[in-house]
Formats: sequence, C-alpha cells, structure tokens
Amino acid sequence: MTETSESEIALEARQTEAARLFSPSAARNRDAIGDMLAKLLPQGARVLEIGSGTGEHAVAVCQRRPDIDWQPSDPDPASRASQDAWAADAAPNMRPSIDLDLTRPGWLDGLDMFDAIVCVNVIHIAPWSVAEALANASRDRVVAGGLVYLYGPYLEGEATAPSNLDFDRSLRSRNPAWGVRARSDVEALFAAAGLAAPDRHVMPANNLSLVFHSRSPV
Repeated sequence: MTETSESEIALEARQTEAARLFSPSAARNRDAIGDMLAKLLPQGARVLEIGSGTGEHAVAVCQRRPDIDWQPSDPDPASRASQDAWAADAAPNMRPSIDLDLTRPGWLDGLDMFDAIVCVNVIHIAPWSVAEALANASRDRVVAGGLVYLYGPYLEGEATAPSNLDFDRSLRSRNPAWGVRARSDVEALFAAAGLAAPDRHVMPANNLSLVFHSRSPV
C-alpha cells in the first residue's frame, strides 16, 4: 500500500491498493454512518449517493443492508474507479459508479427515481450551487416519503464547535466558494425544495447527520 499526495479533491492524504483508495476520514466515520443508514433506509431501498469519494461509506452501508440497491457517483475518475473496485471486492449490491457533476447543466437527465439520496462530506468543499442542485434533485428524484441524508460539519451560531470555525477558515482560504455551511441556510434550502425539517443527529468529530424526509402527497 502506498500513500498518495494530498489533493484538492480529498483534502487529505489517501492510500491506495490497486484501484482502491483508503480515506482516513472515512475510516473514522464509516461505521457510525453505516449503522445509522442501515436503520433509516427502507427495505429494498434504491439509493443515489452524491460524491461517493473512495466508496468506503457505500460499502459500510451495503454490507449491513444487502437488500438495498446503491448507485454511487463522483465527478472524479480515480474516485469512481475506487468505488467500482470496492464494490467488486466487498459489495455486490453497489452498481457501477457514474459520472455526476452537480455543476453541469442537465446532470439530472436520465436518472431514475430513488428512495433516498445520500451525500457525505460534500457541500462544504463545493460551491453553494452544488447544495442548490442537491436540493433540486431531492425534490425531483426522491419518491414521496423518501429521505435525504446529509453528513458533515455545520455552523450553528454560538453553539458552533471551535474546530468547525477553524475548518471553515481553512476551507475559505483554499477556495472562497467553499466553507462550512450554516445549518439554518441548508435547512431553508431544502425546505424551499419541499422537504420537511430534518432530524438532527450528533456524529463523531463535531459532525452532524441531517435526515430530511420528502413530504408524502396529502
């Protein structure tokens, strides 16, 4: 196993073994995320993951829930190759990864409906337009009664963890379009897309899981 150089995509030094990538941050949180999603997802759920990274989070969920159908995605070719390699080795219920870039017009075209959309550690290392595109996808591609799962750090006013304030400053110094998002802004964005107020779950290292539910028709 050899160490890769730190990249703007990863924000961390990753290791490789053949095509598989290994993420230190995923190693720290994949079990907590896997346990939560294993409880949340309905039987036989069709899941779209946005920005699947190394693929380790997908594997953690798919191994716990072999009944689900998981569609990983990423705009980065090396990440897609890693997701496919992990799937071949450890998660047959993961589909081949697809190239989705939420900054491209028409990126939703051709996508089916899903029971859930999952997005882990993405919206703070992307322009706000990515969060807007994700909210639109949640409105247009999640079935009534389905869910949207967002994981990552958030700003919560005076209750914000100091480490998240430091992280926000670091991200903005790298790219002014990035930054830890205010939870109130994210919730308002998804409310405007028709989703109910989220359930908030405290996760490792001052991260949160926000679980939004698509409103069922009245």
